[in-house]
Amino acid sequence: MAHLFHHKDKEELEPQYAEDGSVIVQPEDGVSKARHEMKQDKRHEHIGEGIGLGAAAGALYEKHEAKKDPEHARRHKIEEELAATGAVGAGGYGLHEHHEKKDAKEAAEGEKKHHLL
Repeated sequence: MAHLFHHKDKEELEPQYAEDGSVIVQPEDGVSKARHEMKQDKRHEHIGEGIGLGAAAGALYEKHEAKKDPEHARRHKIEEELAATGAVGAGGYGLHEHHEKKDAKEAAEGEKKHHLL
């Protein structure tokens, strides 16, 4: 049967020690951890974008309902503001994860850039 997954054996991931306790061979999971973090940040960025789009659609719907149902317009305007606030928050989270992804990518490539803003 073909080996479908590219997982390393536990023996390959554990460091090997000399008699004095110093590390002879260090596993190469620094790069894999950076790549894992980069992929995780990318997923979180997409989740933030999706939630932001859903909240924005909810805000537009409530704005429409406020015009369509003047009897409950105040309630719809409040729900519209809440949905808009959620959309802004989710967009901010997506932007934060985008910057985290960029930092993880730089760490994986080995270059260090300092961002002032």
